[in-house]
Amino acid sequence: MNLLRKLFGIGGEEPSGESHRADDDSVARIVAEIDALDPEQARFVAAFAYVLGRVAHADQHVSEAESEKMQQIVMRLGHLPEKQAELVVEVAQHQTQLFGATQDFLVTREFTRLSNPAQRQELLDCLFAVSAADDSITSVEEEQIRQIATELGFSHPQYIAARSAYSDKREVLRGLPGTDRDA
Repeated sequence: MNLLRKLFGIGGEEPSGESHRADDDSVARIVAEIDALDPEQARFVAAFAYVLGRVAHADQHVSEAESEKMQQIVMRLGHLPEKQAELVVEVAQHQTQLFGATQDFLVTREFTRLSNPAQRQELLDCLFAVSAADDSITSVEEEQIRQIATELGFSHPQYIAARSAYSDKREVLRGLPGTDRDA
């Protein structure tokens, strides 16, 4: 079962085979949990978590700190119990890895449709928080956030303003003269 197809009507066929049966079980678990939510809230939370997963997976590795930060954010903003938030994040990460580039824009566009400007700003701030959770924002993560910010309709100055709160975490600035991380 494809969570993107269930919630948004998008997504390709999942790979078949024995190795994906366990993955299907986790997707079935989250779908059952999400079914208990209002459909619009479920779509909003799923899209929010998926976009967070895009950034966490941008460097092809999701650290434990990034995953925990995603769960905290989904719990707080989605008003979900810990177990539901954990499942939402788990499946969002799975979906991001499986369908990544082919679905990224579509899910972000859906989030934009479902959200108001304040919620989009909150997502942008959360994207930086997730990428900085392991004390480092890589240039790949930063570029992914810039791409998402554009998809969400933010101007370059708005993106720069959001990024400025995390300047000390940006790998690209580490070791430059005048930074706190000079060696």
